[in-house]
Order: sequence, then structure tokens, then C-alpha cells
Amino acid sequence: MTSQPIAPLADDSRCPCGTGDSYGACCARFHREEAYAPTAERLMRSRYSAFVVGHEPYLLRTWHPTTRPHALDLDPGTRWLGLDILDTHGGGLLDASGTVRFRAHYVLDGVRGDQTELSRFARDDGAWSYVDGQVG
Repeated sequence: MTSQPIAPLADDSRCPCGTGDSYGACCARFHREEAYAPTAERLMRSRYSAFVVGHEPYLLRTWHPTTRPHALDLDPGTRWLGLDILDTHGGGLLDASGTVRFRAHYVLDGVRGDQTELSRFARDDGAWSYVDGQVG
């Protein structure tokens, strides 16, 4: 059984990850387990979209097993506003690892903020996973 997000998006909605594509043509296929993200950046974007819709099972499923927490405590009061990809290194179709530096914008308790992180990714058996990240 495929896990569902808390606040699902319509397929014709603009995808929150910032590509400009519709959700159905972009991150939905990864969230629905119809495909694997082909690059580390695409996984980063799909994970951001999962945070937007509160799709905890997808976030856990795409977290590397060596660093994956048992559960997440997503704050329903956080409203994610946008994602900027600042830099990528590796993480391509033929790579086994890569990094993505990003800035995610949000509002929490009426206060705007952003989080910048350098995330590490690994690919095992054709599937990318989030390993860990350094905030800042």
C-alpha cells in the first residue's frame, strides 16, 4: 500500500519544488513510488515537496538506513514557501554520491525564516537516499 501525504496536492497544481512543472509531472511520481528520483538534486526537490505536504513516510523511505531516524516530528505550523538550489556536486545519473546545497524558505508562527543546508546523498541499487546535512 502506498503511503499518502497529509495535505495532498492536485496533479495539476504547481509542484512546490520549484521546477515550474505540475506536481503530477514532477514529484508526485516519486511520492507515489512510481519511480525513483534519477539524481540527488531531484531527490532533494522531492523531499522538499514531501515536507510541504507533510509526507513523512516518503521522507523516511528516502533517508539512508544508516542515518534514518525511527520517526519524524513534522511541525504542522511550518508553511514552506520556496526552495532555492544553490549548488550541486556529483549526484548525477552515473554517480554513487553527491551533495546539494539549498535554501528553503518558510513561515513559522508568523515569522519568515530560511534554512540553508549542504545535504549529502548516496545511491544504492539505483535509488538515491538522503544521508545527512550540515545546516548553515
